[in-house]
Amino acid sequence: MIKVAIAGLGNCASMLIQGIEYYKQKGEDYYEGLITPLIGNYRVTDIEIVAAFDISKNKVGKDISEAIFEKPNITPKIVEMPKKGVKVSKGPVFDGVAPHMIDVFNPTIDGKIEDVIQELKDSGAEILVNMLPVGSEIASRTYAKASLEAGTAFVNAIPVFIASDPTGEFPRLFKEKGLPIAGDDIKGQIGATILHRTLTSLFRLRGVKVDETYQLNVGGNTDFLNMKTEERLHSKRISKTKAVTSTLDNEYLEKEGKIRIGPSDYIPFLGNTKVAYIYVKGCGFAGMPIKIEASLEVDDKSNCAAVLVDVIRGVKVALDKKLSGPLVELSAFYFKHPPVQAKDDEEAFRWFKKFLEM
Repeated sequence: MIKVAIAGLGNCASMLIQGIEYYKQKGEDYYEGLITPLIGNYRVTDIEIVAAFDISKNKVGKDISEAIFEKPNITPKIVEMPKKGVKVSKGPVFDGVAPHMIDVFNPTIDGKIEDVIQELKDSGAEILVNMLPVGSEIASRTYAKASLEAGTAFVNAIPVFIASDPTGEFPRLFKEKGLPIAGDDIKGQIGATILHRTLTSLFRLRGVKVDETYQLNVGGNTDFLNMKTEERLHSKRISKTKAVTSTLDNEYLEKEGKIRIGPSDYIPFLGNTKVAYIYVKGCGFAGMPIKIEASLEVDDKSNCAAVLVDVIRGVKVALDKKLSGPLVELSAFYFKHPPVQAKDDEEAFRWFKKFLEM
């Protein structure tokens, strides 16, 4: 089994926990909808959630099988959940709750990070997955430090730069502790970023220079409500923008203000449905214009969970192989802002396969 702890029991965690149970009930040889059926010797059914941390009074103290359906979560029930015998523990708040989200999240009195560390140890967790709200910069780094103290690997699913820390501090600390880290900012199974990267990679491959591009995303869950505050979006915009510009030969696009990527609005009735609008304009042969406009509609949280079940198993493989520090090849394929960005997703996939062969 792969013993996993979760920080942030929101909609994505709900789909992840339900999804694991879904595949267990379908049987270990049922692979439909998975990106990678087998990673190392591990199936999705080998993942076990052994600890969970949240700050909501609605969730803390409840079995995870019940807490994942508490407000403000809106992820629908896709499977009958048996009791898991894992109660949600109180986590520290720090900057995990934006001022306009206090009434929505209904936070408890701050939990102690020392208690988080002890729970990670007591539960036997091998991997801690960070799924806090976007903008939780201090809280995410605090959980990363707790992971180091408890001796667990760390998966950073949100746009806080930890695996790709520009100062090099966290990569060094995880390397010194002999622990792997994967991140930052999870890509969707078929998400806006990977579709956008595919389009711009196609332009480059076919000799078309991209002159301007944008990606605007709307949705109706707490993730989009949280991101209505622009100051919580700084790292998110960098993450999504770099994921696209890394596929381009036009190094001046960002400097000239010809690219704009990121959430644009919260539309409550969309629920967990995310709609992305992508526009790419360039010039091809003899300077003639080429333009693509595309829209993508996905269930935002299943799109995330499909990738997380791969990443968790990949990190477990790294633990088995005693790899430490940033998992460059794994992160390049599954994250928007990895420590090293591949030129396109085909190259990233080759790196991932190389990682599995190490």
